[in-house]
Amino acid sequence: MKKTVVINVVALSPRLIGEHTPFLKSWRDKGKQISIDPPLPAVTCSSQYTYLTGKWPTEHGIVGNGWYFRDECEIKLWRQSNHLVQATKIWEEAKKADPNFSCANMFWWYNMYSSADYSVTPRPLYPSDGRKLPDIYTHPMDMRDRLQLELGQFPLFSFWGPNANISSTRWIAESSKKVEEWHNPTLTLIYLPHLDYNLQRCGIDFSKISQDLREIDDVCRDLITFYEARGAQVMLLSEYGITNVDHPVHINRALRKKGYITIKEELGLERLDAGASRAFAVADHQIAHVYVNDKSILAEVKQLLTSLHGVEHVLDEEGKKKYHIDHERAGDLVVVADKDSWFTYYYWLDDQKAPDFARTVDIHQKPGYDPVETFADPDIKFLKAKVGMKLIKKKLGFRYLMDVIPLDATLVKGSHGRIPESVEDRPLLISQSPELLPIESVAAPEVYQLMMDHLRK
Repeated sequence: MKKTVVINVVALSPRLIGEHTPFLKSWRDKGKQISIDPPLPAVTCSSQYTYLTGKWPTEHGIVGNGWYFRDECEIKLWRQSNHLVQATKIWEEAKKADPNFSCANMFWWYNMYSSADYSVTPRPLYPSDGRKLPDIYTHPMDMRDRLQLELGQFPLFSFWGPNANISSTRWIAESSKKVEEWHNPTLTLIYLPHLDYNLQRCGIDFSKISQDLREIDDVCRDLITFYEARGAQVMLLSEYGITNVDHPVHINRALRKKGYITIKEELGLERLDAGASRAFAVADHQIAHVYVNDKSILAEVKQLLTSLHGVEHVLDEEGKKKYHIDHERAGDLVVVADKDSWFTYYYWLDDQKAPDFARTVDIHQKPGYDPVETFADPDIKFLKAKVGMKLIKKKLGFRYLMDVIPLDATLVKGSHGRIPESVEDRPLLISQSPELLPIESVAAPEVYQLMMDHLRK
């Protein structure tokens, strides 16, 4: 099989390639660019495994970045086990065709305990004293120490949160080059998240994101030049495009006001009790899975959701089939925002009752995705001093709460998840083998075959 590298530049859309991305523009113009019609939801985990399996979410089961685990009565986002994917992955099919084939998965999701030959993914340490420490999980296991010995500790706190910046993307790029030199895999999958941060913070505002575009352009130039010099063909794609938003929809607050949500008070603060609630939403950018434990109220819940300002579609069983998301993990109703809106997970009605995790970066406790985690609270006086004192506590081994995240959802100016109207805002695929891209756009599952065609070239 032909040596192939697939670089996933998160949130890159045709609209963003131009004066601030001179290398990508030149490289694209030498090859061919096509548009990808994304799956619903157009979010990281669903998009990646639609590409990697050639199946819709209804078949591979990844209905979002997380969902309600009905048997455990718990909402879980950003799980790691590849066993959650219920379809055959491209590296498994390629291995059947060529026993010498090997694959390196560099930070694409569900990257633990998979059948890929080499893998690297974030995996923080959580000591019992309450600290969170940067680390990675690798297969083989010894790559973990080897990579961090050569490149330094993985910069977890620049991978997500208020300090998210280019350094984590650069670390991923450098680690990919190391794995290439050490193992020479046939297929390498590389995840570059940098554009995701300021596009969610600022939307498509070139006066604010131009530096981010130049930074990702530099990383792409370095990677593509490196791999092409080693005889690899490079495919560059994205999972989704981000568009401007200005209206957060507090879907769980609407459900709570109708008496559908059960709240458990803990130390004077409020927790959503999913198992005891009659209906609740798992918010995921511009999509929300609404689980209705009491089926007798399904029709009235649908009517309520349809009436909310910012809601474009409420998909029932027939609607879920139309959009290929009719899987048992999906909500009883799947709600799609309009182009200007997105869904918060917020369920409290008084900020004084918000749970302690609400003001922290905590992607596992929050019962929904929270892009406000990319901001530091502008109302905190002497923010740097406050953070510094907490970091001193951390280094000394004391428990601490990094409660610096605001509760103002209007700060968020960019989102994704719905299917954008304009091709300029949809994900893209670029290749230097135009003969393998015979049409101008493909449905997301067809990306699988395009990758396989490049491997078999």
